[in-house]
Amino acid sequence: MPDRSYFRFRPRGDPATTTMEEEEEEAHAEAVARWQAGLARLVRDPLLCDLPAQVTPEEIGSQVALEYGQAMTVRVRRVDAPEAPMPVVVVQSASVLELKKALRRFVQLRQERQGGARHISWRHIWRTYSLTFGGEKLADDRKKLREYGIRNRDEVSFVKRLRQ
Repeated sequence: MPDRSYFRFRPRGDPATTTMEEEEEEAHAEAVARWQAGLARLVRDPLLCDLPAQVTPEEIGSQVALEYGQAMTVRVRRVDAPEAPMPVVVVQSASVLELKKALRRFVQLRQERQGGARHISWRHIWRTYSLTFGGEKLADDRKKLREYGIRNRDEVSFVKRLRQ
């Protein structure tokens, strides 16, 4: 009969119970801690100081692209809400669809950091609301923002659609 001592319960912390999975978890936790420490150093840089502490690599890339003039900030303001406009970063040659995706990502990150609603139905939002600039609706998702005259630091309104 085979020895079943392998299956006996061993208390946590017993060196015999350390498994590869636990070692991998510890190594992963250590790598994450080093990554966060490195990001914290980056965020203290004068060019990146306006980024949040829990910054994502995507946000760092966007900020660097802004500094090199490869991206622009489009401020999106909800007309029906008194809150400050949302600064959304997109590449200079972005389309309306790319602006919508960047807005979605911005809102998701803000909710994760502030602990807001868990799920937003973006399909419902785009059926109910539309983006406008200078009184013109940004209706064609494939059209470039430049074609609408949108430049760096311009403000786009997020307005409720009228029923047709």
